[in-house]
Amino acid sequence: MPAVTPPLSPSPLVAAGRPLTLAVLWGLFMLTSLPLLAGLVQGQATGVERQVLYACATAFLLGMVWRGSIWAWRLTVSFGMVAGFLVFILGMLSGTWVISGVGLGYLVLATALVGTASIRAFLDSRWAARSGRRL
Repeated sequence: MPAVTPPLSPSPLVAAGRPLTLAVLWGLFMLTSLPLLAGLVQGQATGVERQVLYACATAFLLGMVWRGSIWAWRLTVSFGMVAGFLVFILGMLSGTWVISGVGLGYLVLATALVGTASIRAFLDSRWAARSGRRL
């Protein structure tokens, strides 16, 4: 009787990257939808449609990153870096440390998508699985 090989288990780095990736993506979504939530709590209804559109587009883009789209990952990192830099500068110019903190949050989370080994291992495994399905 031939020996049955067990299915390959994911590496510990990939397993550790799953919750970290989810936390980073949720953090980016929360930073993006924070102005909408703050406006609703304060009773301001101006621009709600635009903010809901931003939240939906962000949810779609981050969902595509989670599913393994390389282009969505590239756009997310690019938008996160540019938005973080601009929001940080805006906060510095306006003298509001909370806005600068949000800009730093964007920069840190976008950098985590690129620079954290376990997140990259998890995303690499998603990319490999996605490209394998196309063949």
